Order: sequence, then C-alpha cells, then structure tokens
Amino acid sequence: MKLKINMWTGILDIVNCVLFAMSWFVIFGAAFSDATTGGNSTSGAGAFFYIMAWVGVVLNIIALVRSKKANISIVGPILGIIGSALFGVTAALAFPALVVLIIATVFTMLQHPAKNAVTK
Repeated sequence: MKLKINMWTGILDIVNCVLFAMSWFVIFGAAFSDATTGGNSTSGAGAFFYIMAWVGVVLNIIALVRSKKANISIVGPILGIIGSALFGVTAALAFPALVVLIIATVFTMLQHPAKNAVTK
C-alpha cells in the first residue's frame, strides 16, 4: 500500500532542502540590507524559513502515524522530523538538516513495508 501523505511529505522535504540551502543567503542579504537602510527585514525572512521547518515537522509526524498504521517503514518520517527540527531549532544547522532531509526523502518515497509487517 502506498500513502499519498508520504508522497507529499517527501515533496515538502525536497522543497525544504532547497529553502534551507537558500536560507543563509537570504537572511544574510536581508541583514546587509537592514544595515544599509536601517530597516528590519531580517526577522521576517528568517521567520518564513522557520515556519517551513516546523510545517515539515508536523507533516512528518502525520506521515509517521499513518505509516505506522499502514505497516510502512517509519524510517523516512522519523528522519524527516529530525531534519526539519534541526533547522527549526536554529538555522546554523542548515547543512546537517539538508543531509538528513535528503536521506529522509529517499526512505519516505520508497514506502517499503515495515520489517514486522504481516503479509496477507
């Protein structure tokens, strides 16, 4: 059985990988812009990336619960939770979050049966 939530979770994890890779450039660009203009766009730019990270955590938790009920391996959603939470705690962990999310996406999209699943 394949779950659509796992497909959408994998897609969001890929989108978050791209966003997290861009985040430092966007946040530093906003900080330099703030320094020259006296504005305060850095917090708004950072907030967007943090919101996306925590949306990823929530979606991965939903995928984890549904995968567990459907006897699908939960390795992908667990790694997705870890990867999204790494960035959600601090943007300084963007690189480790990227690596974990790439691995999470692969496992989430595979949707292998769990090892203890009963075949019918």
